[in-house]
Amino acid sequence: MKTDERAKDPKVITAEELDEKFDNGDDVSEYFDWSKARRPNEQPRRVNVDFPAWMVRDLDKEAGRLGVTRQSLIKMWIAEKLG
Repeated sequence: MKTDERAKDPKVITAEELDEKFDNGDDVSEYFDWSKARRPNEQPRRVNVDFPAWMVRDLDKEAGRLGVTRQSLIKMWIAEKLG
């Protein structure tokens, strides 16, 4: 789906039809208004953490290997540990 098509109003569909399409593996993204999507209870808060240089190098190496940013890697690891 093209980017300009996503900006249009989402199509109307019943919950049962949406469930069936989703269960069949169909793309249901056209039925959602992604501009209004929010994650409840996940307001970001800035936290500053100082790491030694060797740790930053190792984080960057692992982040590069996984194809994610350093920040994403740290968040994933912390979420795994806390979850």
